[in-house]
Amino acid sequence: MAEPKENLQMEKIVSLCKRRGFIFQSSEIYGGINGFWDYGPLGAELKRNVKELWWNSMTRLRDDVVGLEATIIMSPAIWKASGHVDTFSDPMCDCKKCKRRFRADQLCEDQGLTLTKNADGKFVLPAGTKCSNCGSTDITEPRPFNLMFKTYVGPVESEDSVAYLRPETAQAIFAQFKNVLETSRQKVPFGIGQIGKAFRNEVTPRNYTFRSREFEQMELEFFIKPDEAVEAIYGSVATVPATGHPGEPQPNWGWQAWHQYWVEERVRFYEGIGLSRQTLGFHIQSAEELAHYARACVDILFKFPFSKRDEKGEQKGDELEGIAARSDFDLSQHARFSGKPMGVFDEELRAAWGKLPKEKSDDLWRRYYENRKRYLVKSGVEGEAAAKQATEDANGLAKGQYIPHVIEPSAGVDRLILALIANAYSEETTTDEKGKSETRYTMRFHPRVAPVKVGVFPLLKNKPELVKKAQEVRDLLRPWMNAFYDDSGAIGRRYARQDEAGTPFCVTIDFDTLGEKPELLDTVTLRYRDDGRQERLKIAELRDWLLERIR
Repeated sequence: MAEPKENLQMEKIVSLCKRRGFIFQSSEIYGGINGFWDYGPLGAELKRNVKELWWNSMTRLRDDVVGLEATIIMSPAIWKASGHVDTFSDPMCDCKKCKRRFRADQLCEDQGLTLTKNADGKFVLPAGTKCSNCGSTDITEPRPFNLMFKTYVGPVESEDSVAYLRPETAQAIFAQFKNVLETSRQKVPFGIGQIGKAFRNEVTPRNYTFRSREFEQMELEFFIKPDEAVEAIYGSVATVPATGHPGEPQPNWGWQAWHQYWVEERVRFYEGIGLSRQTLGFHIQSAEELAHYARACVDILFKFPFSKRDEKGEQKGDELEGIAARSDFDLSQHARFSGKPMGVFDEELRAAWGKLPKEKSDDLWRRYYENRKRYLVKSGVEGEAAAKQATEDANGLAKGQYIPHVIEPSAGVDRLILALIANAYSEETTTDEKGKSETRYTMRFHPRVAPVKVGVFPLLKNKPELVKKAQEVRDLLRPWMNAFYDDSGAIGRRYARQDEAGTPFCVTIDFDTLGEKPELLDTVTLRYRDDGRQERLKIAELRDWLLERIR
């Protein structure tokens, strides 16, 4: 299934990805399957590098985050509690003339129109909306289309055996929250990170790997004290500027500070793998866009070649990651539906509450009560029952008990891979004195994410002593990094192949390495990908020199 040829830059990127083994269409020999993609040799290495960097930065280099790896299929009750069974849907409409199916919001967006809702909360197409395939205006009204893939567990296909492929990785973290808390010796605030597959039955997958039906997520659920608990313990809740990094975490941070902290931490991560702030954008969700339980959400955007432009002609970008302040909604939902407590005991809170002036404790109690009641009513609990439950929850503060709130940085691995590929892509056309033009392609990956870290070449493959030494250098580096050996063709062509693969460094073993010039014995020619610069380096220093630059 070919990508529509509507964007020349994307056309070139898709072509290079196929040609060099970054990304292939799934099931291509059978005509492909829309919305599914396979990663070839270079793509698999690139993806593995990105996930490993995320995992290291989010878990291994922090004392306050631990990891989880959960199953793709879980109890369907989890998806009932999370709201996915009832509300996880896209508005879908059909053209009555050509029978094509579309996501109503995308159909409107492509035509500069806005999808609206009527008084009953149902989506309504604006007048004049046309089928993007045949141009007909005879289109059905939008109706919800649940995005979860349904399957069956066990030998009998019945309603009792229905299960779903998970549409996100987050809910497993919430479901396992108490187990992780009790076994990891963590205390709030702390986080649980997970990388894993997710599945959404997108109506219209598009923009190459950006919107797929099978994809991977890198998600962190960072659990924090509710602001009322922070204020009870520390006297006040710290506020931080709405822009810039707030610095190292402080005990008196509330949700706003933690949210700003994680936005900036995620931007630092992207900068550290080669995506500068100039390539990124930010979208602060409005009150109308926010989920009913969320207090804030910032989307980090990347300016893809297919990203639309605003009225000034500037690219707006498309979402790489969302950082949401999700309140205590998720744990509360699972507590209600499972009947299992999801709250925590905080000795600091219990001790501090007993020392509060009554006026202060009453104020904090009332605020917590109102927040809990609001959540319960929006979740469908009847007014009197909601008030009773909210009272019990607020009374728990005096005993040091509360349900943690959560900040959720959620990133798409596949979208990030596409962003890195688009950002790295570079081409240069040169013309020689005979008028012959040649275009060279270079993938300028940051060394941290580059699929191959170093290419190792003997100057000539028909000189056994050069080949033997080159293979020794390759074997020296292999335990520490992905080193690629190549002895085929002219050295210039080998450099070009590695440039196209995004390899940041190449080393060539030549006759000087063997001591033709005694002062250069056991040195290699090291070449830089981005500017073609070359220098000599001792083999004994090569491993550490490279490690310093690729980590």
